[in-house]
Amino acid sequence: MTSEDRTERRVYDGRFVVSRAWVVGHTGASAATVARWYAQRAQQPPERCFPEVACTLAGTHYYDQEAVESFWSVWQEDVGTGRLQAAGRRPGDGRGNHGGGHSRAQRDQAVAAALAELRQAGGYRRGLAAQLAREHGGNERLWQRAVTEARALYEQHGQD
Repeated sequence: MTSEDRTERRVYDGRFVVSRAWVVGHTGASAATVARWYAQRAQQPPERCFPEVACTLAGTHYYDQEAVESFWSVWQEDVGTGRLQAAGRRPGDGRGNHGGGHSRAQRDQAVAAALAELRQAGGYRRGLAAQLAREHGGNERLWQRAVTEARALYEQHGQD
């Protein structure tokens, strides 16, 4: 047993208690997910409620190991583990293609339309996004993003 293992799992009042780091290792969930389970335990049915802190030693919260294992068994049956380690943003191209909303192809079409309008008008003018939203459909925020991207291209390449 390493010194790290000793700090993740201890005996307290005759029972094993485990740290959040142990829970992360046992479940495969991220530390943020374990923190969310604890923070939202009052919103869960009693059988699917993450255990209360059993003790705090050297500033680290420890939970009853049997209660954690019981919680995890019920959680796997009721909720499953398919979304574990999927927290945060999905990888994308950094330009809005995160798997939801408008696809990159639609965004490129909007940017092309905005760029054509910029070239025709000889540059940017206020209200362009609202005008494009009225003419082509879609919400104004989508067109604001497209105009911003088109303006960068227009300034970079001019009226090519």
